[in-house]
Amino acid sequence: MRVVIVGAGLSGLVAANRLVEADVDVVVVDKGRSPGGRLATRRIGDATLDHGAQFFTVRTPAFQRQVDEWVDRGLVTVWANGFGSDDGHPRYVAVDGMNSLAKDLAVGLDVRCSTMAFTIRPTDADVGTPAWQVVIDDGSTWAGDAVIVTTPLPQAFALLVDSGIDLDESMIRTDYDRTIALLATLDGRASVPAPGGIQQPNPDVGFVADNHAKGVSATPAITMHASATWSEQHWDDELDELLVQLLELARPWTGSAEVVEAQVKKWRFATPRSPWPEPCWVAPGGTVVLAGDAFDGPRVEAAHNSGLAAAHALVG
Repeated sequence: MRVVIVGAGLSGLVAANRLVEADVDVVVVDKGRSPGGRLATRRIGDATLDHGAQFFTVRTPAFQRQVDEWVDRGLVTVWANGFGSDDGHPRYVAVDGMNSLAKDLAVGLDVRCSTMAFTIRPTDADVGTPAWQVVIDDGSTWAGDAVIVTTPLPQAFALLVDSGIDLDESMIRTDYDRTIALLATLDGRASVPAPGGIQQPNPDVGFVADNHAKGVSATPAITMHASATWSEQHWDDELDELLVQLLELARPWTGSAEVVEAQVKKWRFATPRSPWPEPCWVAPGGTVVLAGDAFDGPRVEAAHNSGLAAAHALVG
């Protein structure tokens, strides 16, 4: 059996690992320069900044097993048990930045980055040959007996237009909130209250993280996610203008420190507004599976468990 996985985010990497354990031949393709998706970390000078997912919690046994392994190996630690109050649920972070977890999961896998899938179509061949072709934007193809698609649902729908598969109407109409993130390095300590994170401090800001207080960055640096409403309103602003506005929004948390360098990151498909209630979706015939954090999400844990479910849908 050969499986092609589109998307090297957490769901795709988890699915790939489980399939390889079942002796399945797997290739993972992703348009990005490195695996991870929203497990995203950027380095600016001596600073390390998570700019996608900032932390994760654990509520299910399946994810707990994975997190326990990461903790035992020193890859993950507890940041806090809440922001502003203790709700009893540890917020975990990756000690070398969230992207380090994706890189760890990718070890030993056949992951092809900078490889953008253009369409997924059935093969016109005799019985016994691979059922699907994943066509890359350069015209090359990857053949597979099954395909797992872990991209955001609008992108998955575009990939499957020529597949002949009838997708559930309510699923393909899932819309996403956008998020604009500010990454800023500082010449002094940030003014983010302990433990270094604050959620929804005002209508324009969704989350602020002090990467140094998290233990991720050796030098002062903050990540600020604008709220979904603010991000939608300012999505098409010129980059220079956007940066000025974001720095003004962040002023309460930069405090007396000066901003050394600042960058803007846009997440077009940040948060699904109506997550699919099941951990994955299996097309009739059972050889095409959709997965990702839009399924039973949107959380890091949901993405992990969706990848597991997608693999199990193919090999049991």
